[in-house]
Order: sequence, then C-alpha cells, then structure tokens
Amino acid sequence: MDLIPAIDIIAGEAVRLSQGSYDSKKVYASDPLEIAKQFEEHQIKRLHLVDLDGAKGKGIVNLRVLERIATHTSLVIDFGGGIKHTNDLKAAFESGASMVTCGSIAVKDPDLVHSWIETYGADRLILGADARDGLIRTNGWIEESSLEVGSFIDSYLDFGLTQVICTDIAKDGMLEGPSLALYQTLLETRPHLHLIASGGISSIEDLRALRSAALGGAIIGKALYEGRISLQELQAFGEENYAG
Repeated sequence: MDLIPAIDIIAGEAVRLSQGSYDSKKVYASDPLEIAKQFEEHQIKRLHLVDLDGAKGKGIVNLRVLERIATHTSLVIDFGGGIKHTNDLKAAFESGASMVTCGSIAVKDPDLVHSWIETYGADRLILGADARDGLIRTNGWIEESSLEVGSFIDSYLDFGLTQVICTDIAKDGMLEGPSLALYQTLLETRPHLHLIASGGISSIEDLRALRSAALGGAIIGKALYEGRISLQELQAFGEENYAG
C-alpha cells in the first residue's frame, strides 16, 4: 500500500480544510516546500499535491508550488486541482508532476479525459472520485452531480484507467476514520482497481485496516499536521509495510 502524504494549497500556503469547506481553512505553513522536504527526510516517496484555488477556479493557480517541490525534492508527485483543459495537464507535467488527478473534468468532459488516457497513458492519470452520500461532487466539492461513485469509476475502468483516489467528503479532515465500508464495497466487484483511500485517516491503526482491506494506497493529511500520526511513525509503518 502506497503511503501518500498530502499538501493542499491556497494562495501558495499549505492548508487543510474540513469536509471540503473553504471557510474552515487552517494554514499550516507559508512555504509548502519545507513540509515536502520533511516528508522526504522520513523516507516518504510519494506526495499528493492539490491546488485548492485551482479546484474551484478556471485553471491551475499554484503551479509555482509544484515547480519548486518537483525541483528541490525527489518526491513522486501526483497533482490535482485546476485541471480544466489540455494546457493545464501539459503545464502540470512540464512543471514536474509524475501523475495528474482528474476530478471535475472527468465528470464534465469524459471524452477529453479519454483522449488524455490515449495520449499520456493510463499510468500517468488518476481518477478523482470525490463523493458525499454516494454521489460525485465537483469544483472543489461545491457542486453535486447525479453520478453514483461506483458507476463513475466503472465508466473509466472501461477505458483502462485503474488508479482511483476516492474521497468521502463527509470524512475529510474530521479525523474520525476512513470510509472502510465504502472502499470494501468498491473493491469487492473490482479486484483490479488500484484504489487510494482519502479522508478521515487518523491513526496508524486506520492505515493497517486499509492495508488489510487491500487498498492500493492511502492519502494522509490532517492526521500528520495535527500530530495524530508523526512522521517517525509513518516512516516506521512504511518500512514495515514495504518489508511485508
């Protein structure tokens, strides 16, 4: 299971939200690069970097943050937020993203995302399936769609996209545990899905439960910033995880 710390960006700063509400913003660092370097020092290999300004806007806003982290660390970065057009996708890759997460655009313009899969390969794209009460939400989680999360994922599995970050918005930032039942249901009939859990992770025990449920990865955010999981603990779990 991949361990993937998250850095969310608003106005160039590292922040965290609760349940996707921008009004709940809490700033944790004025320079996200310093946080990324700390992750790297503790043998973290992956980073989930989200441009929250871009997510609810018309395109990428905090591209410079991606460039600096990609230039000054060796982290494998998956980038999301503000991917609205092909130029946004190209800019993210050119600025150092190894993978790009497609969320809102995958709902609103599936034909465009299908063309990206053909051009860049399914291994470089991640589907962002952000849901509340089983329905996909878009544009920084502000807009609700009528798409059921399982059906949405299936529509992209048919096109070869197997990496999916699934966020239960109700759990995000609440430190009350991940949506284990949702993930188990999704994996039950989709054994080849590389499902990445996001939202609610509050302890190493949560990570163990997700690993036992055959999750492909776990995104850890607020638990790190609030000291529920230390970087030393995450490093130790990672060593245990990859050894086992």
